[in-house]
Amino acid sequence: MRRHADHLDARARHLLRTLIAQYIRDGEPVGSRTLAKQSGLDLSPATIRNVLSDLEEVGLISAPHTSAGRIPTAQGYRLFVDSLLQLQAPRPDEMDAMQREIPAGASTHEVLGRVSGVLSQLTHFVGLVTVPKREQFAFRQIDFVQLGPNRVLVILVFTDNEVQNRVLDLPRAYLPGELEQVANYLNQNFSGLPLDEIRRRIVSEMEAARDSIDRVLRSAIELANASFRCESREDVVVSGQTNLMGVSELASMERLRDLFEAFNRKRELARLLEGCVHAEGVRLFIGEESGYAPLGSCSVVTAPYGADNRVLGVIGVIGPTRMDYDRVIPVVQTTARILSGALKNAGLAP
Repeated sequence: MRRHADHLDARARHLLRTLIAQYIRDGEPVGSRTLAKQSGLDLSPATIRNVLSDLEEVGLISAPHTSAGRIPTAQGYRLFVDSLLQLQAPRPDEMDAMQREIPAGASTHEVLGRVSGVLSQLTHFVGLVTVPKREQFAFRQIDFVQLGPNRVLVILVFTDNEVQNRVLDLPRAYLPGELEQVANYLNQNFSGLPLDEIRRRIVSEMEAARDSIDRVLRSAIELANASFRCESREDVVVSGQTNLMGVSELASMERLRDLFEAFNRKRELARLLEGCVHAEGVRLFIGEESGYAPLGSCSVVTAPYGADNRVLGVIGVIGPTRMDYDRVIPVVQTTARILSGALKNAGLAP
């Protein structure tokens, strides 16, 4: 792609930028007469047609119909984004929406849900956020509520204000006083540690004092081993899928079905986003660049987010290739920055 770009003169670049901007705005193939009016260059339609022919020859634009104007190809969009794009900072009302919808102090999962929603709201496309692994956050407190003789509700509170409730079916009955003793022991000895570290220490203590441990410690080991398992949760929070139903380029029922199946499965989306975790700033996939067939007519804009100098996940937007990149890219950038600020004091595990 860059080989073609090196051969474009300033006039061809200007016309390509004008054509793509016009097509993004109107969604209609752009003809030479329209370009002559919109480009601001003193060129005849015939001269513009010659330039368009050159751009088509190198694969930057195409003609959907023999008598129609031209539209950008994925390669044309790539050149546009890489070297012709003029980014627009988010508007004040967009900044206000981000700040309002991404409050500091809420639980991580609540914040991520709001981030996904605000991305969808501001771009009118699909908002995505990967969920950090729970073991990245430190445990703060545990409580047990007896539901039956062998059935216990576990309430886990993490340092990022996330609360998880788990119901355990246990091999033996526990008395309420015994559950309280175990909770006190775990809170006093393990608060501030990640779950996998707590389970490692518990197992180590059990093996070191297999025969001599008292009843409280034995009960603590039994309950902690069950309570502190890292449960797999939703990998990606997705919002605004129905926004794509009104996009003309994605109007095919087969294409929409494939997209919605991808949103429901999430596995491949999570894999695509996880591949962007260590990217420096925004990463963009246009059309088939994602390597994922259902997104062949879409663009994906992503940016990593984190806290305390650690990357926790990735946010992103999925929309048609005919996307307002100069607006969407700064929205994703800024949202990632605000999200990182909201998670700054999330209490990550050491």
